[in-house]
Amino acid sequence: MALSKLGASLIGMKCLFILLVFLCSNALLASEPDWSEGFKVPAGGRANPYNLSPTDFAASRERGRLAATTYPVDVTAVLLPYTPIFNFLEKRNPNPLFDILQNLFKAITEIKNFNSLLSWIGLHDYPKTSDSGIYAVPYPENIRPDYLMGLGLVERHGVKAFTIGCAACHSSQLFGKNILGLTNRFPRANRLFFKAKQAMAFADVRVFQASTGATDAETLLMAETLKNFRATDGTLPQQLGLDTSLAQVALSLSHREEGPWAEKNSIFEDHPRPNILEHQIADSKPATWWNLKFKNRWLSDGSIVSGNPIFTNILWNEIGRGIDLRILDSWFNSNSLLIQDLVTAVFSIEAPAITDFFDISKIDISSAKRGEVLFNKNCKDCHGQYIKAWNTNSNLPNIDAIKTIQVLYHARTPVAEVGTDSHRYLGMKPLEKLNELQISVRNNTFIRTQTGYVPPPLVGIWARWPYLHNSSVPSLCALLTPGPKRPKIYYAREAVNPNLDFDFNCNGYPEGQALTATDLLYQFDTSREGMSNLGHDQNILIENGVEKFSLKEKQDLIQFLQTL
Repeated sequence: MALSKLGASLIGMKCLFILLVFLCSNALLASEPDWSEGFKVPAGGRANPYNLSPTDFAASRERGRLAATTYPVDVTAVLLPYTPIFNFLEKRNPNPLFDILQNLFKAITEIKNFNSLLSWIGLHDYPKTSDSGIYAVPYPENIRPDYLMGLGLVERHGVKAFTIGCAACHSSQLFGKNILGLTNRFPRANRLFFKAKQAMAFADVRVFQASTGATDAETLLMAETLKNFRATDGTLPQQLGLDTSLAQVALSLSHREEGPWAEKNSIFEDHPRPNILEHQIADSKPATWWNLKFKNRWLSDGSIVSGNPIFTNILWNEIGRGIDLRILDSWFNSNSLLIQDLVTAVFSIEAPAITDFFDISKIDISSAKRGEVLFNKNCKDCHGQYIKAWNTNSNLPNIDAIKTIQVLYHARTPVAEVGTDSHRYLGMKPLEKLNELQISVRNNTFIRTQTGYVPPPLVGIWARWPYLHNSSVPSLCALLTPGPKRPKIYYAREAVNPNLDFDFNCNGYPEGQALTATDLLYQFDTSREGMSNLGHDQNILIENGVEKFSLKEKQDLIQFLQTL
């Protein structure tokens, strides 16, 4: 009887132990946010979508930022062996073939070392150790790397490999600060992919090994990447500063067999299915991250009407890299906490304040307040309302008075057709094929083509020039002017010098011609297909055939927008 009771007690303790282990192992995973089409976003957005405690939120955000600055998908289908490529760009080698190829490559490309390759792709330095707050990011192994932010290092087959991660398109340099979550004005990730796809059609792993001294494991890795590239396709962006991720995903899917998984091993290598994005332009610029917290549908046209946006982004990115979706599905199932961290990091990103870069004296408070009245009368129904501190306390110093204390955006993200270039939203139709994938169905990711674009929240609008989804408008002055009067051609540039590279009064690129012949690369010609700068006119900027805003009113509006 005593033994029986002891046995029962031990069994009970074992059950309790198992239960406690189960509960503890799931404590870090909060309940999944509501990503459904009908979800109503609360006032102020959801910067903490998993409703984590302050301590857990801070830890999750840091882990997510670390993953976003590298690349967290260690099963990614496109990995390049790091050491032979690094050595090819950085070191001399007695092998005469190596020497010939190295000199030829550097002469043709003007890429002299590994970091200059990353810089050409569009990567920037990690924030400095002295940067703090929204301008800081965690460093891998707590040490600021000597490589650029957006390089993802992965070990596979026992060798170091690399790929390009989220920060390549979703971070940018702004007057001396490198900001995670800001649109990269000049990403070349899609351009690199397109060129690499062409080059790898003629690549031979034996030549690669002989010319670089790659090990057998590194050569195997290169062979796998070449194989995966066969299941991908893409197009060249129309303009430096735009990307072609829609085309890359749709055309890559056209290379796979049809069905719920569209496995990479059953591809139509020679005869992929026809797809309109082979020829139709659907380019757009990468999005800023700090707006996501206010939305319940995703992309510039709001066509992803349900589903976790970070999950969807990774899914699309890996389809464009040729992954076997069964492998990716297994990775998702094993990395729920990592997805939670990435969502938390992206949704909690904050916009840079203009007063972090310019003295508060450049903001005329009286002008900004007049601009607020104009904005609330003409713009808030689409772009939301921004409650300013100056309306709650008239005695605040200007630096505090201009702060936005609450954002009142739509509970359900709207889409509006206001005459802007239609190529981008029409380009979503081929992507509806993704709805058929089992991995999409199981994760409630659904695409529905829209007519028009999301009128975005305007938080941080001052830092987001050039404007519209296709970057066709160089400044807020131009944006507040009817389409036919906007500049037909403008020249873009990096935001390095706030006095030379930025027109504060117009908030955007200064007017003027190219500085050098090489700046033709940065010439934006709005007459090109998909690059139209028209729209936003009738009943917005034009009323009864007359331009609505005077020059003084435009300046008031710009001063207000610069405080958001």
